[in-house]
Amino acid sequence: MINCLINKYKKYFGKSEAEIQQMFCFQCQEAAGGKGCSKVGVCGKKPETAGLQDTLVYTLKGISYLANKANNAGIKTKDADEFVMNGLFMTITNANFDDERFVEEILKGLKLRDSLKDKLAAKKIKFDKALDVVRWTAKTSEDIKAKANAKEVGVLSTDNEDLRSLRELITYGLKGLTAYAHHAANLKFESEDIYKFVHKAMAALVDDSLSSGDLIALTLETGKYGVDVMALLDKANTSRFGNPEITEVNIGVRNNPAILISGHDLNDMEQLLEQTNGTGVDVYTHSEMLPANYYPAFKKYDHFVGNYGNAWWKQLEEFKTFNGPILFTTNCIVPPRDEEIRKRIFTTGASGYPGCTHIEEDKNGKKDFSKVIEMAKKCKPPVEIEKGKIVGGFAHAQVFAVADKVVEAVKTGAIKKFFVMAGCDGRMKSRDYYAEFASKLPKDTVILTAGCAKYKYNKLDLGDIGGIPRVLDAGQCNDSYSLAVIALKLKEIFELEDINELPIAYNIAWYEQKAVIVLLALLHLGVKNIHLGPTLPAFLSPNVAKVLVENFGIAGIGTVDEDLKLFLS
Repeated sequence: MINCLINKYKKYFGKSEAEIQQMFCFQCQEAAGGKGCSKVGVCGKKPETAGLQDTLVYTLKGISYLANKANNAGIKTKDADEFVMNGLFMTITNANFDDERFVEEILKGLKLRDSLKDKLAAKKIKFDKALDVVRWTAKTSEDIKAKANAKEVGVLSTDNEDLRSLRELITYGLKGLTAYAHHAANLKFESEDIYKFVHKAMAALVDDSLSSGDLIALTLETGKYGVDVMALLDKANTSRFGNPEITEVNIGVRNNPAILISGHDLNDMEQLLEQTNGTGVDVYTHSEMLPANYYPAFKKYDHFVGNYGNAWWKQLEEFKTFNGPILFTTNCIVPPRDEEIRKRIFTTGASGYPGCTHIEEDKNGKKDFSKVIEMAKKCKPPVEIEKGKIVGGFAHAQVFAVADKVVEAVKTGAIKKFFVMAGCDGRMKSRDYYAEFASKLPKDTVILTAGCAKYKYNKLDLGDIGGIPRVLDAGQCNDSYSLAVIALKLKEIFELEDINELPIAYNIAWYEQKAVIVLLALLHLGVKNIHLGPTLPAFLSPNVAKVLVENFGIAGIGTVDEDLKLFLS
């Protein structure tokens, strides 16, 4: 046994950590050792994929550098807007593992970048032709893979730890921001100001003249546009599908073949429901698609059954028992080990996985899900893994409709405190903290939630306060916007000067880059003393973390009992 281990690792003997390192990624909460993944991603991302993702982001910086120049000169850059938005979304954790797609995207990006160079040159607009993000080129996948191994492409290209930390914090905020902008654009809601900001911010990431103070200011500005993009997406979703309503969601099954839809894109949800209507195939949501059950527009479909399963990280076991095909509309893919399951997975939009069928949209934005439907018809119905119902649909419009009851409960002391427990779930054992925290909260407190963090406690019997459920689920992670709107409304009702005077505590779980933009958005709104867990981001250098602690009161989590004592004091 020892000899086998020696033979396996002898190529590393005598080498430094830098020499052994095959990749470096610390963008998600699962960063190995709390520092970063250097051999293979905890998410399942291989070094080759990590390198291609870094190279795509590097290419996008070049496109944005030029698009920012064009925007400042009054030139429209719609192709660049769409490309950068989609490209950044593709590199979010667990969204896309398909190397071929990344190579194709990088080659397209280089052509787009060069067309921008030609446009600027034709208008006699100056740009730095010596800048590597503008100059480098590739014609083949081998050229791209060679570039992916170059130091200037990866995260560690910035030697100064604090500048690197701020650049990556901005990058991850932009990844989350563009994910939400992508969903809004799919519903024909767009903002030129948001696109221009993305180009400006991406261009700033290759400007070595900017100080840490400049980058801190840009970080907070990213939060401002995070609020704007979530407001835009909220408007897009509610204009198209109506305001979410208080809804009891079935978590059992029927005896029909079915399709499981995961991710966040409600436009895909609508198209799937339309195409499965009358086919005898049922549709269930999984993980972050659960809040689709709350929208009035989807309730007219009799074959829309409810939600199957839990948060994203349980999918390997839950996909086995579901039996039918699974459609991923966005991120949260766990690499499937089972070939049979891989054959049942379909991806669309920014998501992708090698060996799974990818469905593109046509020039009119329509997608043909007939292959998914035909497969479903040949599959057994899902196996029931639980029974009952869960309640959700407490977005801002619904909460405002019962605001008088909420305000009265606060005034009489029936509700002593609100706990915002939004964000992400994950597979680390330490996340059991959130289930225990929720179960130990006093019965005169209410949980406000959004995102898949809810799966740690949304099936617990926590009761209600005068008919108000103790868990108010606003929806997906982007619906954290609703929680901010609710807080601002309560501030207005109680005539307070500062949002932090409200009886609201923030105990938020994070996992990936959409949680980063939500955090930056909350900071922009002035929210302080946010507790973030189960660990603080690995991409925060000690000095950057110190700035967040001193200026915003950001803190980690301790034990449940210690934190409850702190929050309730």
